[in-house]
Amino acid sequence: MPMPKYLLGAFFLCACCTFGGQRGAPAEPQTFAARTAGLRKIDGFFPMYWDEHTGRMWLEIERFNQEFLYVTALSAGVGSNDLGLDRGKMNEPVVVQFERSGPRILLIESNYRFRASSSDPAEQRSVRDSFARSTLWGFDVGAEDGSRVLVDATAFFLRDAARASEALIRQRQGQYRVDPTRCDFYLPLTKAFPKNTEIETTITFTGEPTGAFIREVTPSPDAVTVREHQSFVALPEPGYKPRLQDPRAGYFSSTFMDFSAPVDESVFKRYISRHRLEKKDPNAAISDPVEPIVYYVDPGAPEPVRAALLEGASWWNQAFEAAGYRNAFQVKVLPPDVDPMDLRYNLIQWVHRSTRGWSNGASLTDPRTGEIIKGIVTLGSLRAHQDYLIFEGLLAPYAAGQEDTKPLNDAVYARLRQLAAHEVGHTLGLAHNYIASTQGRASVMDYPGPRIDIRADNTLDLSNAYAVGIGEWDKVAITWGYSQFPSGTDEHQ
Repeated sequence: MPMPKYLLGAFFLCACCTFGGQRGAPAEPQTFAARTAGLRKIDGFFPMYWDEHTGRMWLEIERFNQEFLYVTALSAGVGSNDLGLDRGKMNEPVVVQFERSGPRILLIESNYRFRASSSDPAEQRSVRDSFARSTLWGFDVGAEDGSRVLVDATAFFLRDAARASEALIRQRQGQYRVDPTRCDFYLPLTKAFPKNTEIETTITFTGEPTGAFIREVTPSPDAVTVREHQSFVALPEPGYKPRLQDPRAGYFSSTFMDFSAPVDESVFKRYISRHRLEKKDPNAAISDPVEPIVYYVDPGAPEPVRAALLEGASWWNQAFEAAGYRNAFQVKVLPPDVDPMDLRYNLIQWVHRSTRGWSNGASLTDPRTGEIIKGIVTLGSLRAHQDYLIFEGLLAPYAAGQEDTKPLNDAVYARLRQLAAHEVGHTLGLAHNYIASTQGRASVMDYPGPRIDIRADNTLDLSNAYAVGIGEWDKVAITWGYSQFPSGTDEHQ
């Protein structure tokens, strides 16, 4: 029987009051004191308040219309090279800001792919309004005190921020979705500091597994549990000067369109990726840095692997010395109390997978300038085992009296030193140099095959399989990218 019109009208009136009330007529916000009473405060860049009884995380916002960096990452991964969901996988930073309109707070991502370098505000606004921004989330004010507001950020933090489930679906491993009943905050790694706030969560995806990759690495593949990480980070301090790309220099770069460019210039501009590095004495030929570039080796790398990584990565100091810096590049073991996901620390991590996989070097850069915020080297542990098997096949030390495996081990660790230097080079901004191996090993940024000498008795010698130290091209490239030129110098001549 059709619903009478007066009942239908009453139903819609009730629905509007119920579902529209949250947006149209929000409840009066509580005071800060009342809302945060009994909660544990995690004080820092963006303070948070943890409610142990309800499992909610409240976020304090006072910085409105002020940009900062937002980064998502995978802290504890899946362990399959084919899926690419490794421990420590971090996504590129985006520039965001909180904006308020009445009871609603929006987290909005800026669009720096299109900009105007002009100092004219009207010209800048014209470009900004010509292209879309992205609103990442909307929050309702739960409490306020003057310019401070408190929002319930639980749902925002407990989503699949790293988009791991999308990767599983894309790789045809199953139609996985976040199960909210199996997600929670991981409090040991949820911290806040003066310039960064770090949030760690345990996220579980459920679904029917349809692929072999996820079955190989998950105990119950219908429930895949990982840890994800989100960071709110203050923008780098002013003073960094972007450097325009020169294709001869061999640097990675970020590209944007500059609509302030004169008509006789391309609107496409490219800033190289590099760390901030300044001399204490800009006029000195050799100077200590204001702040050195420091990389940290994963303490989970066992010895003697760890020693090989420390040594190989440290070779880059040779290149910075050639560029006029003293002690500008340093390598240390990550302290036990430091979270490897913290953006303040460049990391060389030793990652395990179920099969041999890629090693790589990546950089998180400021989208506005190309300044490297964090370098991340990922080295697959099984690669060393594979190298050993290759060298074993070459030397075949099986004959009685010739079972010495030391040359094999030495070659493996020589390769690890070279590999560490190669991948760190990527995180310093350098791309591959595919010709260096034909030019006297001029760059660690090549893919070098092992040099195998043949002795007079026709036995193979691996003692010179890999070069030691940085190549001459690497010194030239670092000098071009990191040199501090005197004021007034045209860097592009």
